[in-house]
Amino acid sequence: MDGQPGSPTPELKLYNTLTREKTAFAPIDPQNVRMYVCGPTVYDFAHIGNARPVIVFDVLFRLLNHVYGGDRVTYARNITDVDDKINARALRDYPGLSLNEAIRAVTEKTEKQFLDDAKSLGCLEPTVQPRATDNIAQMIEIIEKLIANGHAYTAAGEVLFDTKSMADYGQLSKRNLDEQQAGARIAVDAHKKSPGDFVLWKLSSESEPGWESPWGRGRPGWHIECSAMSGRYLGDVFDIHGGGLDLIFPHHENEIAQSRCAHGTKVMANVWMHNGFLQVEGRKMSKSEGNFVTIYELLHTEKFGGRQWPGDVLRLAMLMTHYREPIDFSIKRLEEAERLLAKWPAADAADAQPDAAVINALADDLNTVAAIQALHALAQSGDHATFAASAALLGVLPEKAEIDEAVAIEIDRRVKARLELLKAKNFAEADKIRDTLLAEGIQLKDGKDSATGERVTKWEVKR
Repeated sequence: MDGQPGSPTPELKLYNTLTREKTAFAPIDPQNVRMYVCGPTVYDFAHIGNARPVIVFDVLFRLLNHVYGGDRVTYARNITDVDDKINARALRDYPGLSLNEAIRAVTEKTEKQFLDDAKSLGCLEPTVQPRATDNIAQMIEIIEKLIANGHAYTAAGEVLFDTKSMADYGQLSKRNLDEQQAGARIAVDAHKKSPGDFVLWKLSSESEPGWESPWGRGRPGWHIECSAMSGRYLGDVFDIHGGGLDLIFPHHENEIAQSRCAHGTKVMANVWMHNGFLQVEGRKMSKSEGNFVTIYELLHTEKFGGRQWPGDVLRLAMLMTHYREPIDFSIKRLEEAERLLAKWPAADAADAQPDAAVINALADDLNTVAAIQALHALAQSGDHATFAASAALLGVLPEKAEIDEAVAIEIDRRVKARLELLKAKNFAEADKIRDTLLAEGIQLKDGKDSATGERVTKWEVKR
């Protein structure tokens, strides 16, 4: 690589959790590159930990679009809108409505907020965003196949997956079956053949949402939802499956078991990618710790650090750590990201191509840390068009902000006051004005009048 704009795209290498290796990515069909990422369960507003996979896999989506072409990449991210947590929230928040009406009120409100949050974080819309409740028929079909293939059984009103029927169950998490505990959301019950067996379908009472099935009116287990949605929109085997590290077991392990055993395939997805855990100010995020914070609260309230934080600051702060590493989400990190953004130009990419150094970094298992370093160097180079094209690849392109006349007049007044302070050699007060303006997104650029030689200052809105 020569490091110049327009250089050929390097080989894309991704770390595969399934093999524990970083290898060259080879799509099944370069004309139809397919990626699935587990989306939210819409019972509550998404927290900042939920934002990490949304941002990480948005960068991968952008990179795949750049490498293969936007019309050749299918990105599916699901919405889980049937779940016992949703039922509980519906009963709590809407006691005057019927359960179906209350569930709809919870899921529609929460889904809308999630989509608004994702947009505020600079994320592109996935190609398709299937809802679990729109894919019940596909779930039933998979369960029927699992029963027919000898991988599932009915007991005590439930349909369960028989983990011991799958010889190599546990490949993703590398867990020994005898050591595994039952999956999330269900207790270890006497009707199971093995403790690790998990629910595919469970009966619903009259007060619970349900759908008709060969096993009675009921609702799906958690894991079967993603097997059905990914299979419907991406096929029995697809290229990339992503999500948070916490989903490796049991969710992703059980997705693999269901899909492979239903379709008779060796894999469900060729590459499995997982982002690392997130802490807040050095501690695990939890409501009991008092450091639980939603994306909405960061964007619209003063809960974190006594102020609101712009979406581009949140995004950049997230990308300043490699996606596979744990991240400490802190006020200091947000302030660092904000200062960096303030130094970058709001420019138009025109017909420019992303810089080779930025592409090289992202092609190396989404090394956003190196990409941001290359981007910052590019911002200082003066090649604003290439900078803009490169920043867009990361989704961190500063926007040209509109500013009204009264505000512009006030900025001019403060800039002139600073010039007077500089003439008086009162550098400390002059620097205070400059730093305050920078914190407000106004960058000053000092120069000299070519005719008189006097100092002049121009200002630019960064955000």
